[in-house]
Amino acid sequence: MKVIIAGAGEVGGYAAEVLSGAGHSVTVIDLAEDRLRAISDRLDVRTLSGHCAHVAVLEEAGAPRCDLMIAATSVDEINLLSASLAKALGAKKTIVRVHHTANFKLRGTPLAAHLGIDELICPEHQAALDIARTVRNPGAIAIEEFAGGQIVLERLTVSSGAPAAGKKLCEIVLPANARVATLEHGGEAAIAGAESTLAEGDVITLVGDTKTFDTARKLFNKGKLKRKHVAVMGDSSTAVWLCRALKSRIFSVRLFVRDHARAEELSDKLEHVTILEAEPTDPTTFAEEHLENVDAFVATTNDDERNILACAQAKALGVAMVIAVVQRATYMHLLPHVGIDRAFSPRAVAVRAISKLIDDSPVRTLATIADGVGSVYEVTVSKHSANVKKELRNIALGGHSMIVAIRRDAKVFIPGADSTLEPADTILVVGPSEFEQGLRKLFVAK
Repeated sequence: MKVIIAGAGEVGGYAAEVLSGAGHSVTVIDLAEDRLRAISDRLDVRTLSGHCAHVAVLEEAGAPRCDLMIAATSVDEINLLSASLAKALGAKKTIVRVHHTANFKLRGTPLAAHLGIDELICPEHQAALDIARTVRNPGAIAIEEFAGGQIVLERLTVSSGAPAAGKKLCEIVLPANARVATLEHGGEAAIAGAESTLAEGDVITLVGDTKTFDTARKLFNKGKLKRKHVAVMGDSSTAVWLCRALKSRIFSVRLFVRDHARAEELSDKLEHVTILEAEPTDPTTFAEEHLENVDAFVATTNDDERNILACAQAKALGVAMVIAVVQRATYMHLLPHVGIDRAFSPRAVAVRAISKLIDDSPVRTLATIADGVGSVYEVTVSKHSANVKKELRNIALGGHSMIVAIRRDAKVFIPGADSTLEPADTILVVGPSEFEQGLRKLFVAK
C-alpha cells in the first residue's frame, strides 16, 4: 500500500515506523528538514520537504496514486485542508488527526464527506477514555475502541449476601442492557449459560451499557461503590475530555489550571468539576487540598517532563495511583522506575487507531478475558453471511460463545435473543481462544 504522511512529529514519525515496518511504501512530508533527516536515518521511507497543503507538494508525494493519506501535523486546519486536497487529487482514503472538539465533531457528518475526509481521529479523546477506564476500574477489559465508552466489560467477584448468590442465571432479573458473559468457579472458567449457578467467590464477566451497569453490578457485588476523588493537572484537550469522561456521581474531580483566563473558560464548560487556579505540585497547595488522599492524580499538560516530575512527586507524597500523559516515546521505559503507575501516549493511541482503520480484516481479537475462558472478538458481519436477518436465538454459535454487543452505525447496544443482525453490523463476541476461523464461517463467508 502506498501511504503519504503529512507531519514528521511524534504521531507522524511513529506512524511511519509502524507502517513501513509492516511493508507499506511510505512518504513523509514536513517543512522541518531536521525531523525528516531523523526519520530517514532510521527508517526505510521516502521524505519530502514542503508544505503538505500545497497541491504541487502533494502531487510530487504521489497523492494521485496513493492508497492512504494520513494528515498528522499539529495544526487541525492544515490537516483538514491537506487531506481534502489529497482526496481531490486521487487519494483513495484519508485519515485526519485533529485536536479540537469542534473539529472532532465533524466525524461522520456530511461536511466531512464533502471535504473528502474518510476518518477523523482525536488521540487526546481516546487517551482520555483510556485513562477514565483505568481510574474507574484498573482491571476493566479494554473495549473502548469498539464501543466508544458506551459499553463496560468488567470482571466481578460474587460477594457474600449478594442477591445473585446461590441462584441460576435464569432466575436473576438483569437490566435489559446487561449480560453475564463468563463464569469462573472452582478454578474452572466457561461461557455462562442460563442454568449456571452462581456461588459466593465466583468471578463473572459482566457486560452492560454505562446507564445500567451500576444497577446490574449490585446484583452480584454488594460492595458499595466508593466515591472516587481525582486530581487532574493541566488545561490540555486531554484534560477536558477526561473531565467529561468522569462526569458521574461517583467521581469528585478537581482540575488544576495555571492560567486565569483558561480557568474561567473551563469553569463554564465543566460545571461538574472544581476548577482551581493553582499548581498542585506546590507543597502548600498539595497540603491544603489534601491531595495525598486522592484516589488518582493525573498529569495531562503538554510538557512531558512536567507531567513525569509531578506524578513522581505525588507518588512520593502518598497518592495511591499516579498517571502521566507522555508524548515522547523515549520516556516510556523510564516511568516505572520513578513510581508512575500508568502512562498514556496520545501518539501511540493515534497509531493504534490508524492501524485499526487500515486493517480490513473482518475478525479482530480485542482482549483476553481470563485464562481458560478465551477472548473478546470484534467481527464485521458480511452481507453474504447466512446469519444476516436471523434472530440471535437461531444462530448456531455453540455453547462456548456469546454475542454481547452490536454496533450499528453510531449506535451500540446489548442484544436480546430476538435481535437480528444486519449487513455491516459490528458485533462483539466472547468466545474460546483461536476462534477466528469459526467466526469467519459464521459471519463473513457465503
